[in-house]
Amino acid sequence: MSLHRDTARVLDAWSAPDPAQEQLRSTYLQHLLRHPDAMSRSCSPDHITASALIVSHDHRRVLLTLHARLGRWLQTGGHCEDDRSLHRAALREAQEESGMQDLVIDQVPVLLSRHPVPCGPLRPAHHLDVQHVCVALADAVAVRGEESLDLAWFDADDLPDQSDDSMRRLVNACLVRLRHPVSTLQSSLSQGSPATADTPSK
Repeated sequence: MSLHRDTARVLDAWSAPDPAQEQLRSTYLQHLLRHPDAMSRSCSPDHITASALIVSHDHRRVLLTLHARLGRWLQTGGHCEDDRSLHRAALREAQEESGMQDLVIDQVPVLLSRHPVPCGPLRPAHHLDVQHVCVALADAVAVRGEESLDLAWFDADDLPDQSDDSMRRLVNACLVRLRHPVSTLQSSLSQGSPATADTPSK
C-alpha cells in the first residue's frame, strides 16, 4: 500500500474529537483526492506532514525540539519521505530528531493541524500536519539532531515560553489519549493494540 493510500485510509477511519478537527479531516481528504503528490514536499503550496509528541514513560514530561527556523519549541516531525505508512513517517521523524530508537507510537492520529510555514517559493504555504503520540522508555537518552537548536524535556504542565496554544492543546490531547486509549474500532487501523512499537522504513 502506498503512503498516499494509507494516509487516506487512516483519515477516512479517524474519528475527529470536535467540529473543527472534523473540518480539517475533510480538508485533508480533499487534498489527497486532488493531489497524487499530496504527501511530498514538492506538492505546492500545501502538503501533508507527520509529527509525534514524545512523552516520558510516566506520562509526566514531554520532549520538545527548538526549531532552528521558527525559533519555537515543537514536537518532533516533518516531511514525509519514502515511508510505508503515515505512522511510520511520524515515528521516523521522532527517532531521527530525538536519537531514541525504542519509541512506542500510537498508530491512530491524535490531532490535525494546518499551519503556515516558510516552505518553498509559493506563498502562502501550509503544512497539513497529522499529529501522533510516542512514549519513550524509562532509560531512554535523547540526543539533539542537526536540525534543532536544542532538545529538552519539560514538565507537561509547565511548557516553555516559546510554546503557543496549539502546542499546549497537543500536549493535553496526547495525555488524554494515553489515559483513555482509542476504541477497538479505531485501533483496528493498526490491526493490533493502539500503541505498538514499530520500525520505520529506510
